[in-house]
Amino acid sequence: MIGFLRGRVAHIFSDYCFLDVRDVGYRVFISHATRTHLSVGEEALLYVHTHVREDAILLYGFFSQEEYDLFQHLIGISGIGPKVAQGILSSTSANDFYRMIHQKDVKAITKLPGIGKKTAERIILELKDKISSADFDASSEPVDTVDIHEGTGDMIAEATEALLSLGFQQSEIQAVFRKKSDGESTEELVRYALSELQRF
Repeated sequence: MIGFLRGRVAHIFSDYCFLDVRDVGYRVFISHATRTHLSVGEEALLYVHTHVREDAILLYGFFSQEEYDLFQHLIGISGIGPKVAQGILSSTSANDFYRMIHQKDVKAITKLPGIGKKTAERIILELKDKISSADFDASSEPVDTVDIHEGTGDMIAEATEALLSLGFQQSEIQAVFRKKSDGESTEELVRYALSELQRF
């Protein structure tokens, strides 16, 4: 398995980049936090997770070991795949996420894209014993995450999963649900999102 890639950043897109490693271009999916550290034409080192599917081999890259470690924790939880994990990393810092776990803050975790109440409770249950107060800075100010109205977290999570399966990107879906995150049903949210996403 690939441990890391070092090369020149050839192109940067919303949720992935092309990393030129000795004239071989690797498509590496990245979070918002990692993207802020990259510049086209400059060299970068990314810690890499290789995700193997029946139809593709996908690379996920991380600027810091801390971000990579959190990604590994997340994809080890039932129901959380690489896309959802990457969406979480794009919406909050590792420090803030560890603080949510330590404080067992279900409400804050359900504000993250693709996470409903049941998944948030599972995250806390599975990770609470894997982290300690030494893993995060409790004195730092939390960064705002995506706001989701009370009681709609499960519907947002279900709608997000449906849209991801249709090929839309986490960043696109998140942008749509920032504008509207309430609805009568998951189906209504999916219809709304589709109407918005087809405008791009």
